[in-house]
Amino acid sequence: MPREQGEKLVATNRRARHEYAIEKTYEAGIVLTGTEVKSLRQGRANLSDGYAYVNGGEVFLDAVNIPEYSQGHWTNHAAKRVRKLLLHKEEIVKISHAVSAGGYTLVPLKLYFLDGRAKVEIAVAKGKREFEKRQTIREREDKREAERAMRLRNRTGE
Repeated sequence: MPREQGEKLVATNRRARHEYAIEKTYEAGIVLTGTEVKSLRQGRANLSDGYAYVNGGEVFLDAVNIPEYSQGHWTNHAAKRVRKLLLHKEEIVKISHAVSAGGYTLVPLKLYFLDGRAKVEIAVAKGKREFEKRQTIREREDKREAERAMRLRNRTGE
C-alpha cells in the first residue's frame, strides 16, 4: 500500500496548451533515479522546454529540467537528461503512427505523483499558427465578457 494517496501536482506546462492543439493525452510512468524523485517531491521541475519522442519502440522524454537534489552528493543526477517513459505497447504504436503521419508532436503537459508513483501526462499535439492563438485568446475573452455581463444583469434584475 502506498504511503501517499491521491494526486500531488509537481509541474504543469501551461505554455503547451497555448502553443499546441491537443489531440489525445496519455498517462505514462517515468523511469527516475533516487535523487530525481527526492527533487520532485520538493516540487522542483520545469516542463516548458520538454518534448517526447518514439525511438525503437520506446518513448523517451527529453529536455525536462529536474534540478539536482540539494542534499545529494556524488549520486546526484544530471538536470536535463533523457528519461524513459513507461507505456503499454498498443499506446506506443498509436503514438508512433500519429507522430510519423506528420504535423504532430509529443508534448508533456504535467508531472505529478499518483498514489506515490511519478507520472507524466503527454499529449499528441499539433502546433497552432499565430492567428489560431489569437483566435483562442479572443474566444476566451469574449466568454469572460459574456459571463460578466450575465452576472451584472442578474444582480441588477433582482
